[in-house]
Amino acid sequence: MGALPAAPTAPVTRDRGTPERSTPSGGVPDETALAQWWRDSVCYEVYPRSFSDSDGDGTGDLRGVTACLEYLSALGVDAVWITPFYPSPLADAGYDIADHTAVASELGTLADFDALVLKAHALGLKILVDVVPNHTSDAHPWFRQAVVSAPGSRARQRYMFRPGQGQDGAAPPNDWRSAFGGPAWTRVPEPDGRPGEWYLHLHAPEQPDLNWRDGEVVDDFERILRFWLDHGVDGFRVDVAHTLFKESDLPDAGPGQHQDISRNHLMPYYDLDDLHPLFRQWRALLDRHPARPGAVPPGERLLVAEAAVFDPDRLARYVGPGEMQQSFNFAFLECPWDAEAMRRVIEGSVAAMAAVDAPVTWVLSSHDAIRPVTRYGGGATGRRRARAAALLMLALPGAAYVFQGEELGLPQAELPDGRLRDPLWERSGHTDRGRDGCRVPIPWKGGRAPYGFSSAAPEDCWFPQPADWTPLTVEAQHGDPGSMLTLYRTALRIRREHPAPLSGPLTLLGPDDASWLGFDRGSELRCVVNFGPDPVPLDQDDEVLLSSAPVGGRKIPADTTVWVRRRPPR
Repeated sequence: MGALPAAPTAPVTRDRGTPERSTPSGGVPDETALAQWWRDSVCYEVYPRSFSDSDGDGTGDLRGVTACLEYLSALGVDAVWITPFYPSPLADAGYDIADHTAVASELGTLADFDALVLKAHALGLKILVDVVPNHTSDAHPWFRQAVVSAPGSRARQRYMFRPGQGQDGAAPPNDWRSAFGGPAWTRVPEPDGRPGEWYLHLHAPEQPDLNWRDGEVVDDFERILRFWLDHGVDGFRVDVAHTLFKESDLPDAGPGQHQDISRNHLMPYYDLDDLHPLFRQWRALLDRHPARPGAVPPGERLLVAEAAVFDPDRLARYVGPGEMQQSFNFAFLECPWDAEAMRRVIEGSVAAMAAVDAPVTWVLSSHDAIRPVTRYGGGATGRRRARAAALLMLALPGAAYVFQGEELGLPQAELPDGRLRDPLWERSGHTDRGRDGCRVPIPWKGGRAPYGFSSAAPEDCWFPQPADWTPLTVEAQHGDPGSMLTLYRTALRIRREHPAPLSGPLTLLGPDDASWLGFDRGSELRCVVNFGPDPVPLDQDDEVLLSSAPVGGRKIPADTTVWVRRRPPR
């Protein structure tokens, strides 16, 4: 990737100061005396294969990420989460891992990862990586050994192998369904060639589920966490954190699996109480393991739960005392563009997290979600609402995550059938196009694909980019006061200048049946969102600091968020 436009502002200063630490008898710093940087941090998600290609092979890599860290620093984020860069057959975009403590050869080396961490820390950025504990790749040495071993062998105990039902065990052990479509069980031939046991995979067949009631699995993932801590990471995002344990007797789950997200916690493979002792054990490990120079010290490292749990009180259990510090708020991501629905999600989320003294972790998008521009209606309407949603998310108290390209206002890309990689496409019988449309490479500069992402030909890149993305490149948006990139840069600067209280209630303004809502971020900054259709008047004494769309006549138009500085009463 070539040189990027220079940052429009001075380097961001991220160190807000760390209070003097008190150390209890156990030798671990008292968490209440720490800076707790993660309570109001903004983290940028990088999908490395689609971020920046340093060697011209058409696939983004770790050196490409390292080359773009100044861009992220200038954007104003606090941390960078890098999705899996481990060796993988890529049955599920890298979340099918063959070796959890190595770097995929096409993405670089362990030395490249160390260089990335070193530069990030020099810029004041923290680094998070994925830990994927629910499953491995079917190419993992453990699973290869299990397949050629006999039923009941030690190798099979690490996974969920079970005999089938019916005559000759020809039916799966139960009715569980894969989240990617089809049964959640696949049968293997035994070493003598006869049809044998079935193994569980809540995702693709190439992703066999681990058995978290096996001590060797528990010990190995502690080894994995220690390995990456020794390489300087500042925290981990825990993939599908709600699925690790399954009910021991494997009862049927019944109809409607993976269809009604509000019933996730009722499934015998989701959100079991057994999860929480494990996560407390991981938190204790992170709080005590020695730190590498430049990384955050023990007691300040971060665990983030990707838990698709939509009941806010149940979600809060993942961030209770001694467990993780953040849990993605999928209810906010899935919420429609509607004042009443947003009010309900925001109030419920804040109340549930306040009860366990944890921040709400706001998320608008990710590598698994349809991009907001498209999700909120597409075209001019979708772009306007995506801008308004970004300002809403960044004003709310708590932490926030930004998926690569959100700061550019990228829409969901339409890919040719032949280029789709998501297992949802095949497993659904070509009825669900899957998530690949949000994983298209970032457009950096130029007037045609691959827009500075790579020196490779467009057809040789990880995914093809749309032909109409020239106005969306970093180069095109840099310095444009009306661009999405400028909106994000400005919002992140103002957010830092107006920190929200780290605890306490959030009072939403306006009646419950209003088509708008507002709230105060601290004592000076007020956020008001008009979901439409009628304009909402501004107080004459308020100074507009930032608006997602032009405000005329002191009135906020539909689908617009405004940040104002509150004037003291006269």
